[in-house]
Amino acid sequence: MSISVRIVISILIILAFSGMSSGITGKTGNDAEIKSLWLECKLDKLLSYDIFRKAVDGYRLTDNVRKKNIFTIIDFSKPSTEKRCFVIDIDNRKLLYHCLVAHGRNSGDNTADSFSNKPESLKSSLGFYLTAETYSGKHGYSLRLDGLEKNINDNARSREIVIHGADYVSQEFIDKYGRLGRSWGCPALPTEITKEVIDRISKGSCLFIYGKDDSYPEHSAFIKNK
Repeated sequence: MSISVRIVISILIILAFSGMSSGITGKTGNDAEIKSLWLECKLDKLLSYDIFRKAVDGYRLTDNVRKKNIFTIIDFSKPSTEKRCFVIDIDNRKLLYHCLVAHGRNSGDNTADSFSNKPESLKSSLGFYLTAETYSGKHGYSLRLDGLEKNINDNARSREIVIHGADYVSQEFIDKYGRLGRSWGCPALPTEITKEVIDRISKGSCLFIYGKDDSYPEHSAFIKNK
């Protein structure tokens, strides 16, 4: 990773923890408020409240670096055959997208159970990210990500962990192989909605990737294992 990129990521992490706003876009952010948001977004049958609460706890700490109140949560505790990507409009308290998403090849088969921040691991990385600029690359229209958690996902940019579309993220692929295809660590989306989702979340929104990993809450400064 270049020195300039490391400096930018360090600044983002420092800003994320300076001032630490106490609410969801100015609200109290207590348990009742978080549960109300969860219910209004109709997530009660889609995403566990415990995961959502942890996600919102961390989301609040990005107030000083976030430019959009759009929040993407990926729940890698679910198998790849289930829709486990959730894009939420916090201000309007609405679920915008609920779709399939692939995990890294070496993170697991149908379910992701191993995660890494190391280059060439071909694994997904957990934690909080800030979405950055879009570009057109080998996977078409894509979105760069900056990991906000040191030693957990802060190599995301140098590893080229991005959001992109893939034809192996589809119900047809599941019907044929019993699971989604897998990426080299990127959270890959269905091709038919990739551009729409990327345009909605790009340039400064928050992404949280959750997975079953006991070490993550022990080392994350964004959430606590409670």
